[in-house]
Parts: sequence; structure tokens; C-alpha cells
Amino acid sequence: MVKLENKLKPKKKIGILGGSFNPAHRGHLKISKIALKKYKLRKIIWAITLNNPLKKKYNTPISDRIKFCKKIIKSNNFIKIKFYEKIIKSNKTIDLINYLKRNDNSEIYFLMGADNLINFHKWHKWKLISDKCIIIVFDRHGYKKKSLNSISFKRLKGKNLKFIEFNKVNISSSQLRKI
Repeated sequence: MVKLENKLKPKKKIGILGGSFNPAHRGHLKISKIALKKYKLRKIIWAITLNNPLKKKYNTPISDRIKFCKKIIKSNNFIKIKFYEKIIKSNKTIDLINYLKRNDNSEIYFLMGADNLINFHKWHKWKLISDKCIIIVFDRHGYKKKSLNSISFKRLKGKNLKFIEFNKVNISSSQLRKI
């Protein structure tokens, strides 16, 4: 009977923006606000990871990154800062999505920058991610052509993948780390 009730209950629409957030910046906040409004999401989760497996390791402690995320979001209460890796025993996006779907009965919108789409086909079970959620790709300065020509875009175009062009914030975490 419980399963029947869950199927009848409308699913909550939540966004997930995953990353190392080293550091978080106003670009993360801007795409979160756009996704919230455009897709009528209930909330956005900034899912912080210790390290992106496709990037170099960082020395900034996770606790400092979480504090800085909270500072960036200020009074934007629709954003929740979460570190799931200890709970789900994984840093894989597919495991996070499975966990949230199992425990939250949510419709998931996975947010990413166009730079991540370029290598999305290298992610663990990337095709399954696109089966389980809607992927929202936000254009990033200097990445549009490469991302639209990527393996991921060509294979997933029209299949739970949306490409959003917007007035970009020309900033990145890697630029900020150099300062």
C-alpha cells in the first residue's frame, strides 16, 4: 500500500549542483537561481565532493568549503549545502541520484556547466544518470562549441538533456584559486 501512495503523490522537483566548490562563487549561485525559476524546483542541493575524480586533488578542507558555500548563498534558503559521501559511501553521481530517489521520491534536475559536459561520457554510468534525471547544462564562457560537439551532447541531445544559454558570469573556481 505504501508503494501505491508514493506513486500517486506528486514528486518534488529538486536540483542538484555537484562539485568540489573550491571555492564556491557567484556563478554557482546564478545558475541555481535560474534553474529554480525556469524549472519550478522546490530546492537546489549543492552536493559537495571531496575531490572530482577527473581533476587534480585539492588541499582546502571540506569544512572550509562548506563554510564558504554558506557564506556565498547568504539568505537564499532554497539552496541546501550537503556532503553525502560519508552517507552513501561513494563520490559517484549515479549513487547520489539513486540515494535521493530512494529516500526522497524526487524528480531530479542535475545542473552542470558546459565544461563538465565535454567529459561527461567519462563519468561512472553516465548514460544511466541521464535515464534517471534531467540534465541541465549551463553554457560557460569559452566552452559552448566544444560542449555542443561533445560525445555526451551528441548521444544525449533531446534525451533528458537541456542546454541553457544565459548571461554568464565569467568566473570559475580554478580562476579564483589562482588569485
